[in-house]
Amino acid sequence: MILVSGATGGIGGEVCRVLKEAGTPFRALCRKQEQVEDLAKKGIDAVRGDFDRPETLAAAMEGIETMFLITPQSQQQVTQETAAIDAAKAAGISRIVKLSASDGNVRSPVPWARAHALIDHHLRASGIGWTILKPTAFMQNFLWFKDPIARGYLPQVAGKGSVSWVDTRDVARVAATVLTKDGHEGATYFLTGPETLDMKEAARRMSKVLGHKVRYLDLPSPLFWALLRLTGNSGWTARGLVVQFADVVAGHHDIDPTFEIERLTGTPPHDFTDFLLLHRQQFSR
Repeated sequence: MILVSGATGGIGGEVCRVLKEAGTPFRALCRKQEQVEDLAKKGIDAVRGDFDRPETLAAAMEGIETMFLITPQSQQQVTQETAAIDAAKAAGISRIVKLSASDGNVRSPVPWARAHALIDHHLRASGIGWTILKPTAFMQNFLWFKDPIARGYLPQVAGKGSVSWVDTRDVARVAATVLTKDGHEGATYFLTGPETLDMKEAARRMSKVLGHKVRYLDLPSPLFWALLRLTGNSGWTARGLVVQFADVVAGHHDIDPTFEIERLTGTPPHDFTDFLLLHRQQFSR
């Protein structure tokens, strides 16, 4: 039996959809009772468990052999995921497939990149079988800027840096694949899209697909931080995103395409145009 955490989120929810469509037995882990009830109405076996309360996890993990571990980026991420790993070991779970990040590094100035590295180290040292997925930046992150994009502007602080943007649907397909097939224990997979794009090229693609001109605005860091705050991000998240794009991306530290998604799943990853076509209405005026 597979336990899927983050079952109500974008990637975890897509993993659940793929597993359900394939007829694979799994259990969805939810933090709130209403989430359990909503998934049950959709025919999904769901159970309540809270990473902030590790004592709630033992019952949720009973009978589980493999777990998909994902949590939202937060200042509690290291505490939450290490507690989940410890609970999984105590429950006898034999393997964890963890969603990490391609820029994970214990000395990174990006808080979630540092957090993922610390959690990855804890998982590898836990004695549980593991597979670590390290995606690059998600195409879905552009949806944060759907309003300015609809007005013809793509605001960023990435300079001329490029990213191998990856669609979260493809990350979920890889997760579902390695959760259900042997041969992936002890493996770390870097997951990218099929190409690298700088912001100027991303804006050009948007202009072509959306039917209105989109211009890349390379903003000063303080102004980008203010924009992120205005769009609902916390100060902690905004500071991390400024560093991530103004340092990692603008400094040309992102990785080239790896083509691991096609190798692992047999299907090529979606490109940026595919993503824009899917979300065209949200980006349109």
